[in-house]
Amino acid sequence: MHGELRVVGSVPEAFAPVVARHLASAGGGPLFFSGGPTARACYEHLAATSGPGGALEVPWGRVDAYWGDERCVPPDDPDSNHALTVAALLDRVGPVRSVHPMFTAGDPDAAAAAYAAQVAPLPTLGLVHLGMGPDGHCASLFPGAPALDVVDADPPVVATVDPSGTNPHPRLSLTLPAIARADLVVFTVSGATKRDALSRVRAGEDLPAGRVRARRVLWLVDEDAAG
Repeated sequence: MHGELRVVGSVPEAFAPVVARHLASAGGGPLFFSGGPTARACYEHLAATSGPGGALEVPWGRVDAYWGDERCVPPDDPDSNHALTVAALLDRVGPVRSVHPMFTAGDPDAAAAAYAAQVAPLPTLGLVHLGMGPDGHCASLFPGAPALDVVDADPPVVATVDPSGTNPHPRLSLTLPAIARADLVVFTVSGATKRDALSRVRAGEDLPAGRVRARRVLWLVDEDAAG
């Protein structure tokens, strides 16, 4: 495992101040969002604590919203990470400086190339939020997928699928070399269903999440996941 592991009582409560401190110190900048139930809980808590009347000061007007992975579904689809983030966070904290949906329509390869053209010029990816699946995947980098083995920094975004068929929909995903350009990667891992994968990553097994590198990597893990 690369980075710092922090076992916390509540992942969403630990996540919010980490994001707030980063965005305050960086003066905003890129923030790459994730998806899934843990991400939703994190974004809802971040909205409650950094929106109007919240205790955390976040310069949302200088934040540029991106996504680290996305299902190839319309942006208002219930399975869309974009839709999740907008409902749980962006609509609740006021306007951000810019919003960059990862997928809107069309061919996945063309959509990946279009998003890569937006991501490639960024001097840094700022903060990248990642979850981890029970199989050890992160973003949409699944075990056994060719996307996992991309070693070149260009392109930073690829189209991919889960070879096992467990996770539906074609996907777009940042590559590992792209994620490595982040100033801070924050993993949020919650629940007993993630315990086996986390144990395997901590033991040094070659799972996708264990391959993530960046300037700083922070794992926020609850007691159920940590075991």
